[in-house]
Amino acid sequence: MISAAAAAALPVRLATAQEKAARATRGMPPPIIKDVQVIATAPAGYRLSVVKIVTGQDGLYGYGCATFTQRAGLVNLAVEKYLRPFLLGKPADRIDDLWQAMYNSSYWRNGPVLNNAISGVDQALWDVKGRQAGMPVYQLAGGKHREAVDCYSHASGRDIPELIDSAKKIMAAGFRHVRVQIGVSGMAGYGAARSQAKLEALHEGAIFEPAYYMRAAIKMLETCRKELGEEVELIHDVHERVSPNQAVQLAKAVEPFRLFFLEDVLSPEDIAYFRLIRQQCATPLAMGELFNSPHEWTPLIGERLIDYMRMHVSQMGGFTPARKVAAMGEIFGVKTAWHGPSDVSPVGHAANVALDLVCQNFGIQEYSPFNDAAREVFQGCPVMKNGYLYANDQPGWGIEVNEKAAAKYPYGAGESRERKDLNGGWGEIRRRDGTIIKQ
Repeated sequence: MISAAAAAALPVRLATAQEKAARATRGMPPPIIKDVQVIATAPAGYRLSVVKIVTGQDGLYGYGCATFTQRAGLVNLAVEKYLRPFLLGKPADRIDDLWQAMYNSSYWRNGPVLNNAISGVDQALWDVKGRQAGMPVYQLAGGKHREAVDCYSHASGRDIPELIDSAKKIMAAGFRHVRVQIGVSGMAGYGAARSQAKLEALHEGAIFEPAYYMRAAIKMLETCRKELGEEVELIHDVHERVSPNQAVQLAKAVEPFRLFFLEDVLSPEDIAYFRLIRQQCATPLAMGELFNSPHEWTPLIGERLIDYMRMHVSQMGGFTPARKVAAMGEIFGVKTAWHGPSDVSPVGHAANVALDLVCQNFGIQEYSPFNDAAREVFQGCPVMKNGYLYANDQPGWGIEVNEKAAAKYPYGAGESRERKDLNGGWGEIRRRDGTIIKQ
């Protein structure tokens, strides 16, 4: 203990504006939800849904990601017509309690529309809490486990030489992890452009044949390991386009190339086959992008059948349930690798980064760059440096939404004609005989 004279001699640190604002709110009654709004915008050509919660406390509000691009209009209606009247007048500081109430309010649960709507509200409430406390969400959630978030980026090519060139550029930018995808001649492969070759088929639409793809993918990974070296971590996304038996074959065949992980080798309907893959090989497995329900991820984590949980945070209901599932994964040695594609709003990416910072069992983060239009709408995006994402240290998610700028990019802006015709939905891909395949 120091004397009063010594204490008086210590330098005085002036309180920041954030700290003053936080002190001013202490002892006050909890902020009440005054309004729930949806900001619908597409600055990067993808339909983004962002929920804004406005409280009765002057200047206190928050943003959350509710983006489900393929059914954006339904999510927006669910927020405006169902969750908004349910939430008006409720205290904004009871985040987990409100999550449970929203989750049970529709009786039938675990659907993508409901989960994304809940996520938008849930993330917005965390943003409100952070702004009220004057600190970023990762501090509210316990503080950093690491200084920044290691990421992987996407390399692709119509053929192997083009892919190798793409991967080398990504590595030169500082990334140590690279997802590699290659086009299959004449087919609608995932994550890479196809060549102009034409395959004979019994229909005129997009074609995909799993056996052709598997041969191309194995050759691609073998070449990548030889030409990119031993130090780079390779990732490949199957995107659930093969049969369960083919999935077992593929996971075994790529084991010698020492992948960081093989992603979505099975569809959600076929997850029981992960037990067979585990019995056959040691290829690291990532799964979860298409999951909505605990019934899907719980057995995979609890039985240690996957190495990386890959869920889309808004599809599983937001920041609140993601923290709980990450904690479950820590117990079972399963790491996080949250889905981070372009059709997640920068608010959602900020939530991913916060999770990455506070979870001990962080594995890797998928990175999709923000274009200039997205940065115009969403001010304060996480910053990428040498393959690492850095969180914004402003209160909450650290992001402000320029609503006037958002209005400049309505749904459909920048979309292909097919996506516009399908109202943002995916088209169909079929085998040569016309059988629809999963994608």
